[in-house]
Amino acid sequence: MSDQVELTNPVELSVGGLSGHLLRRGIHLAMSLLPFLYFEFGEDVADWFSLDLEQVVSAVILIAVAGETLRLRMGWTIVGQRSYEAKQVSALAWGALGVGMVFLLAPHEAYAYPLILSLSLGDPLLGELRRKGVSTKTVILAGTVGIAAIWAFCAYSFATPWLLVPLMAPICVAAEWPRLRYIDDNATMLLIPLAVVLVLNPFLGVI
Repeated sequence: MSDQVELTNPVELSVGGLSGHLLRRGIHLAMSLLPFLYFEFGEDVADWFSLDLEQVVSAVILIAVAGETLRLRMGWTIVGQRSYEAKQVSALAWGALGVGMVFLLAPHEAYAYPLILSLSLGDPLLGELRRKGVSTKTVILAGTVGIAAIWAFCAYSFATPWLLVPLMAPICVAAEWPRLRYIDDNATMLLIPLAVVLVLNPFLGVI
């Protein structure tokens, strides 16, 4: 995420203004469908192409990388993107990479659902609270409670280990907080918690 986000209202940075900002948030929320589509239809899609599911995911990542490379070379931005993304890898591309890595490295619904939902629902929650001028302590508290609720839902619905509910919520919030110039929080909110899950998994026995 660019340093500019700290200094400027994200609506002002969005191509398309408020409409672009709302579209960006809508895309974020729509990402919640990705684990459902992956687990319900992924194998059928892979079979249709006569490929393994891992090959399909890898191909999608490569297509995203190629498309992002072309976009950067041409300096294009589309409605919903931030103006500074004309010169750096976009949040959408980072999100595609992060989701792809979750499906490749943690291909179990017990992990994939809470990791992706923490990004698709948690990140907009944190961003909108900050945009409204809510205090940092309140943002952290609300984000932690909200993401804990996501992991608790997944523990009930997808057998995610309950131990991860109180552990992963603050980790996901902390992973969103760094303001790195060239790495968007769409990546850090997936890859950092994913790394923690993979380290802990031998003790949890899910995958």
